[in-house]
Amino acid sequence: MIPRRTLLAVPLLALPAARAAEPDLRAPDLRTVERRRVVPQARAMLAEPPHTIAVIPAPRSPGGRQDYYSEGDYWWPDPANPGGPYIRRDGRSNPDKFDGHRDALIHFGRIVPMLAAAWDFTGETRYAAAAIRHLIAWFVDPATRMNPNLQHAQAIIGVNTGRAIGVIDTLQIVEVARAATLFARRDAPGYAAIRKGVEDWFASYLDWLTTSPFGIEERDQKNNHGTCWLLQAAAFAAVVGRRDVLELARARLKTVIIPTQIAPDGRQPLELARTKPYAYSLFNLDVLAACAWLLSERKGELIAWRTPDGRSAGQAIAFMARYIADKGQWPFARDIEYFDGFPVRHPALLFGARALDRPDWLRIWTRLNPDPVIGEVIRNFPVRQPLLWIDQTRR
Repeated sequence: MIPRRTLLAVPLLALPAARAAEPDLRAPDLRTVERRRVVPQARAMLAEPPHTIAVIPAPRSPGGRQDYYSEGDYWWPDPANPGGPYIRRDGRSNPDKFDGHRDALIHFGRIVPMLAAAWDFTGETRYAAAAIRHLIAWFVDPATRMNPNLQHAQAIIGVNTGRAIGVIDTLQIVEVARAATLFARRDAPGYAAIRKGVEDWFASYLDWLTTSPFGIEERDQKNNHGTCWLLQAAAFAAVVGRRDVLELARARLKTVIIPTQIAPDGRQPLELARTKPYAYSLFNLDVLAACAWLLSERKGELIAWRTPDGRSAGQAIAFMARYIADKGQWPFARDIEYFDGFPVRHPALLFGARALDRPDWLRIWTRLNPDPVIGEVIRNFPVRQPLLWIDQTRR
């Protein structure tokens, strides 16, 4: 079994966190900013071999070696009933839960987009070739691929063998989908030979996501879980050309997500009610802004879009921007864990700045850390290569 720290830390954490120089805010050269950050890290990844869930034993999993398995974050042994069903301690992560598969998925979701971005910046075939090795291992090779479902994610010991909310775990590969879209659009060397296998995997998983009982239940969650389902559905549909799913996702953003999750003043009440209100508000905001950006027909138009009573993704960004710029002004409860780990370089600021012509938000974004090192922060920061989103449209 690969140690958790190895999966999350190597080779990204072998380099110091990059803080790019601030660009000209009137016409920001984001490619220059990101190239300085990405290429050195991607170079360190070139020789790293793929490690899929198939090589990571999960002793408590009811599935096979290629079935993804994870355990609920906030569930602990019951002191009053040792050996009995676990009990919930919201916001407090159990360090003894099984994280092997999730850590591997997170690492996959970091390395492929990083390598894809480096190929886009440099045109050097070696970066595309390295990314393709990982895509083959995870999606194509019958011996190592992950089965395209999450039947056994976020299990609770003594209670169940998987839950609908476990669907959130594959949020970690939405940027793998963006990388695949880039490779297909720009005819990356070697990608044509595996393209069908990669797209077949995403198509199968998208079918499971949109039709299975777990997928449907997660779709209908009212808080960040519903937003995360939406971004996955949109990102995976874009890979395989499912315009029907994209149109349904666009409608859901406007009729369900924005009206029910954002207050007219931009607050996110469902996230503020959690034991980690700051991190959850930032996490949901990033995912929501990515949804709005990806699903827009024109540059970021869904970020500006408002309900009749003024609810919008842009308003939610505006509400949080002041507290990203100065966390000391946060008027709500402090998070019970990892409060000092945030903010990071939240993509909502970048998407909002581009959509609404807000150079002040871009100024904040450029000053933040793009490469956090704390595992829990990394997990809640799934959009890490913004130019895989900015430089592409869904068509």
